[in-house]
Amino acid sequence: MDASTSPTPIPQRARRGLPILLALLVLLAAAALYLRHRWAGAPPAAATPPVPVTTVAVARKTVPIALRGVGSVLPIHSVAVHTRVDGQLESVGFTEGQDVKAGQVLARIDPRTYQAQLAQAMAQKAKDTALLANARADLARYDMLIKEDATTRQTLDTQKSLVNQLQAALQTDEAQINYAQVQLDYTTITAPISGRAGARLVDPGNIVHAADASGLVVINQIDPVAVQFTLPESSFQAVNRALRASREPLQVMALTHDTQEVLGTGRLVLLNNQIDTSTGTIALKAHFPNAGRRLWPGQSVDTRITLGERSEVLVVPSAVVQRSQDGYFAYVVGADGTVQPRQVDVVDTSEGQAVIGKGLDEGERVVLEGQYRLRPGAHVAEHPPKAAAPAAAAGARP
Repeated sequence: MDASTSPTPIPQRARRGLPILLALLVLLAAAALYLRHRWAGAPPAAATPPVPVTTVAVARKTVPIALRGVGSVLPIHSVAVHTRVDGQLESVGFTEGQDVKAGQVLARIDPRTYQAQLAQAMAQKAKDTALLANARADLARYDMLIKEDATTRQTLDTQKSLVNQLQAALQTDEAQINYAQVQLDYTTITAPISGRAGARLVDPGNIVHAADASGLVVINQIDPVAVQFTLPESSFQAVNRALRASREPLQVMALTHDTQEVLGTGRLVLLNNQIDTSTGTIALKAHFPNAGRRLWPGQSVDTRITLGERSEVLVVPSAVVQRSQDGYFAYVVGADGTVQPRQVDVVDTSEGQAVIGKGLDEGERVVLEGQYRLRPGAHVAEHPPKAAAPAAAAGARP
């Protein structure tokens, strides 16, 4: 056989490595069979647990129609008490920050100057009264003498004129006495209204004048109290229609900004006669009974005016309604225990409730708490409301 066509001999080193390679292949095949049998006999992966949520049923009820605004508390009457005469402030008869009654003495001004003026006017009247009596006696004598031609007609006429002048002087004296008495009365300063006195602006001993700008004290009537608030121009027609349709004043509630705590309930007394074109709002005012002094002049409050009622509408708690880029939606629980988001139309929200125009049906279960963990199609499990948890825990104690 030719050396060029004979088979190439396998090297000795390669013949020694074949058994090792075959052994590795056998081990890999055995490992693959083992893993296959192990995976085939393993239990299936555990299912995703349901998400605990709190749900409520969509209800149908009658709810009020309300509009919200922002306002401030004002005193119904506010009076800056001034002196009406000049003089030295002798005493003060009120306590700062306390209630005063109409007619209560607030301050007294030194009255001696005005007492002297009154005495002077009364003395002048007494003088003129004596002169008038004498002139009338002379006139009577002249009347008798003229009948006997013992005096002239001119003398009689002059005497009649003197009597008339003295009568006019007495009328002037009466006016001067009344004026002096009024000035003397002004030295005692009384409260023109009932209300709460503010800070004392002048201390006793100071000279006060009727022209002083500051006055003595400011009295604010705060029971009842007023709240002035504004609504958008677009709300005017609804308020106007409600006023025309209602026989009673519309109800207005005052609430705190943060907790929405109700501070008082009053009645609307004013819908302003024009819209503020610079702000696009309409001003309103309501009066509130304020025996508990929960409303204070200058306080800023939220307001809620009730215009009427919506009868038999679908209602859910406001926390049910969620917001997305596409609008409002709510998670609805299906019969199989899964949830799906559904678009809803929110007509109004008030007192923690949302009025649903469309998107939900009466009796459907919707998620109230736990929405942040939900995805479309997720399984849910009923979770007791937070308010009921402490009661349940208390009942479980021995």
